[in-house]
Amino acid sequence: MATQIYESTVALDGNDAKQMVSPQFSESDRLVDEAISVSPQFGEDDRSEIDQNGPIELLPADEPRGFDTLAMQRLLDDEHADFRHSMRDLLTQPIFHREPRVDHHQFRKRVYDWVEATADLGIGALGYPEEYGGGGDMARWLIAMEMMSYHDLSFVIKWGVQFGLFGGSVAQLGSATQHEKYLRDIGTLELPGCFAMTELGHGSNVRDIETTAIYNPATEEFIIHTPHHGAHKEYIGNAAVHGQMATVFAQLYIGEEHFGVNAFLVPIRDKMGHTMPGVTIEDSGVKMGLNGVDNGRLWFDQVRIPREDMLDRFAQVTPQGEYLTDIPSESRRFFTMLSTLVGGRVGIAMSSLSTAKTGLTIAIRYGQRRRQFGSKPGQPETQLLDYQSHQRRLFPRLAKAYALEFSLKYLLQRFQTRSETDDREIETLAAGLKAYSTWNTTDTLQTGREACGGQGYLAVNRFTDLKADSDIYTTFEGDNTVLMLLVAKNLLSDFRQQFEDINLFSALRYVGNQASRAITEQNPVITRKTDEKHLQDSDFQLNLVLAREERLLMTVARRLRARIKGGEDSYTAYINCQDHILKVGHAYVQRVLLEQFIAKIQTVDDPSLKEVLTRLKDLFALSLVEEHKGWYLENNYLEGPKSKAIRRQVDKLCLELRPDAVALVDAFGIPDELLGAPIAINEVQES
Repeated sequence: MATQIYESTVALDGNDAKQMVSPQFSESDRLVDEAISVSPQFGEDDRSEIDQNGPIELLPADEPRGFDTLAMQRLLDDEHADFRHSMRDLLTQPIFHREPRVDHHQFRKRVYDWVEATADLGIGALGYPEEYGGGGDMARWLIAMEMMSYHDLSFVIKWGVQFGLFGGSVAQLGSATQHEKYLRDIGTLELPGCFAMTELGHGSNVRDIETTAIYNPATEEFIIHTPHHGAHKEYIGNAAVHGQMATVFAQLYIGEEHFGVNAFLVPIRDKMGHTMPGVTIEDSGVKMGLNGVDNGRLWFDQVRIPREDMLDRFAQVTPQGEYLTDIPSESRRFFTMLSTLVGGRVGIAMSSLSTAKTGLTIAIRYGQRRRQFGSKPGQPETQLLDYQSHQRRLFPRLAKAYALEFSLKYLLQRFQTRSETDDREIETLAAGLKAYSTWNTTDTLQTGREACGGQGYLAVNRFTDLKADSDIYTTFEGDNTVLMLLVAKNLLSDFRQQFEDINLFSALRYVGNQASRAITEQNPVITRKTDEKHLQDSDFQLNLVLAREERLLMTVARRLRARIKGGEDSYTAYINCQDHILKVGHAYVQRVLLEQFIAKIQTVDDPSLKEVLTRLKDLFALSLVEEHKGWYLENNYLEGPKSKAIRRQVDKLCLELRPDAVALVDAFGIPDELLGAPIAINEVQES
């Protein structure tokens, strides 16, 4: 079955496309040429640059460079290839067939059936310990989420809420007793649940949520209560229809003493689906997307739960009402509790990339098939992918998809082998990559939709659902802007810590390294160097990206220090530098992406794969420099001729990648049954 799927993802034949002739197009080309030749706005230098780079003969679309698509897929599938293959096979079975659009009530039922089917196979419980019915393999659980994202995102999110957020909160925040009591039933979907953290009035500010949990030692119970209407739990997946229990985050009070945010297991429905006493549930209704997920609102009116149902890995309450914890600081305890849920961000980043790859596959395959305009009447029209403007839209985003692929695999490996000593680093990496990946997906899908014209606007060609369903990815599991601020805050804390911990010699060495990089990259010889070998040198590319990250970090630290020394409190200073701080977060992620791209290429032995991956890496790196060329010019890392040379090199790389474009998206291994878009499926002919 897997072989059949691979064989079905071959390059599309564009020979059946329409043969419409547009003489106006070639006439406009002639007029532009004439305008350039006489325009006083073009100096002699500009004219010679146009002559040297202008018109380039297009490479034949049907002559790929010759790398093995299946070998590239094996590289992308990595050591989990067998599991990825089995997930592809599973998701193409009849039970997972996507029907035409139905109302959201029917859709919710269908998505529940899909989740139940994976639960029956043990896939939902893959991340739980084996002694509680799980597979003991969080990496495979996250890969299952990644692969399901080629199918349907409502399915992914409902699945993730049940087994990741709800089950994961019990697994990560609960004790062995609670694992024994609940994890098996969660993993089999015998106990459907939800994750009730977000409140209407606080959003990302979990620390200040208002739901309370008051301990009563006389009955050994916690009383869960919503203090006013606006403090309800909002947008809770699985709450509107299917959830029977919720992990509820609430402010704990014992007597008059406050112990911060803790997590509690609260029944919200009985087995028959009836709402529990004291619980009020409202359906959030139809959303922009993800309408197979039953989001709801929750209110609690003096709901009593037993003492044993406080998730107590990090803190316990004795029958007498004594609060016990090994983490005495409330702030540290809060962040330790939240850090155990970082896997959700890893999963969303991976899921988001799968969605972007789906959009790229549709757009690039369609660009291979679709022809429009031509140079001469009666001649075949030009394939869309042969236009430089089309290449410029899609190929840098294709390169970015590969960069994200390798960085997310690196994150997955780090997450799987994490220890207490690197928790902070992994939290930073996960937050940054989740934000960057989901923003990239939103951008890629919009660009892909436009690249497919009116066909991309038709619901049958998937962009409608892909865009609507993935849009929320930029907001949940942490709002992206907040996550990037977290990334930069952690980097600034680490930066400050370096100078507190290191001795004078180490400090001088750090400053010396900074100065050395500046001397090298800002050397007039380097800033003017424009030859291809130099521009495609990985050390040059990485040094430029590193220089930007380090300089942004250094300068924002100086700004913050100056403001605080000038009398501002640290919070106000931080608020007033937020735009600068966000740029630090982005620069950090982009450096990680390029580093991991380079590192991956170094492990590849196949010369043909190495060649095309190097070309993608060069396109990714130089596109980053082009994106931020204003900054590089302002800070004397580039001069005008070099900036122009980089632009020309990006054009050249796009042209060189043209013959490989379809093969590069075919290497994602998305079965046609999951891709679903008629304009991108080999067997469907354009009418």
